[in-house]
Parts: sequence; structure tokens; C-alpha cells
Amino acid sequence: MSRPTSTEGRSDRSRGGAGARRVLTVPNVISFLRIALIPFFVVLIVDEDTTFAGLVLFGVVASTDWIDGWVARATGQVTELGKVLDPVADRLAIAAGLIALVVRGAFPLVAALFILVRDVAILLAGLVLLAKAGVRIEVRYLGKVATFCLMTAIGLISWGTLGYALAPAALACGWAFYAVGIVEYYLATALYVGDLRRAGSRAGTART
Repeated sequence: MSRPTSTEGRSDRSRGGAGARRVLTVPNVISFLRIALIPFFVVLIVDEDTTFAGLVLFGVVASTDWIDGWVARATGQVTELGKVLDPVADRLAIAAGLIALVVRGAFPLVAALFILVRDVAILLAGLVLLAKAGVRIEVRYLGKVATFCLMTAIGLISWGTLGYALAPAALACGWAFYAVGIVEYYLATALYVGDLRRAGSRAGTART
């Protein structure tokens, strides 16, 4: 189970201080690159002539969400910025891809809203808590699994809706992944709400 993590002092003791506060590390550059690619796959998706290329690029960006975290742990380049940047890159990529696919008519608006509304609420709450109290909420394993399922679902449903090869199978598998992923997503949300409340309470106690 993950717990609220204070960014004040802990990293200096456990990861060498200055190292945890670095900005230009390999995993952070990967995260920045994934964010930089977002406008490209959005433009490609909304244009009917380049939708296929955009969907493929979106799939690449979405499916590499594990790389920056893995590189950070494997190379000992875990930083406070990276812990925030990695999930933010994931949320931005999903949101941008969903909006582009909805505009293109490849993904249902209602299904997209179930993902987008939750993501915006959790992201804003986490950033506010970080800014006000210097406390960061750890990403839960259930949240990672849910994100993987939903990313897979978005790609498969869009693929099938657009009528590409094996469209019926893609749609069936896509909606199965969506059903599992959205349940996990909101279960993880309930856990995150508890984390946020405990973190806020501890931060308030520390100030008094």
C-alpha cells in the first residue's frame, strides 16, 4: 500500500539530496519527449488522411509509459521531478489522445468522459496538495494496472471503430479491457481520495 510522501527532507537522506533534485536526467528527458510528442499525434489523429499514423504514434507514446520509471529505477536516477512528471505525462497523453479520437469520431464521448473527469480531478487535487503542503501521493499499483487496461482499450476500440483490420475482434477486446479498466480506475480513485485526506490532515497537523 502506498502512503503519502513528504518531499521535504526525505529525499536528501535517502537518495543523496542533490541527486533527487536533478532535472536533466535520462528518465526525465524521456518523459519530456513523450509530452512533446502529444501535439504531433493529436494533429495526425484529427486529420482523416493521417489518422492511422496518429493512432500508431499515440499507441507508442501510451505504451511506453513504463519506460521512464523503469529507467529511473534501473539507473538510480529517481528524482522528485520525475515522480511527478511521469504520471503527469501519462495523464496528458491519455487526455489528448481521447479528445482527438472523440473529435475524429473514433471513440465514444461518454466513455471518454468517465476517464477524463476522473483524471482531471485526481491530477488537480494532487498538484494542489503538492504545492500547498509539499506532499506527493504515491502512484498505486492498482492505478498502474487500470491505466494499462484503459490505454489498451482506447487503442483497440478506436482501431475497431475506424474499421481497420480485424475490427470486430478489436472492438470486443477493447470493450472488455475498458470494463475491467474503468472498474479498477475508480477503485484506485477511492484509495487515492483516502491518501489525499490523510496527507492533508498530516500536513495540517504539522503546521499547527
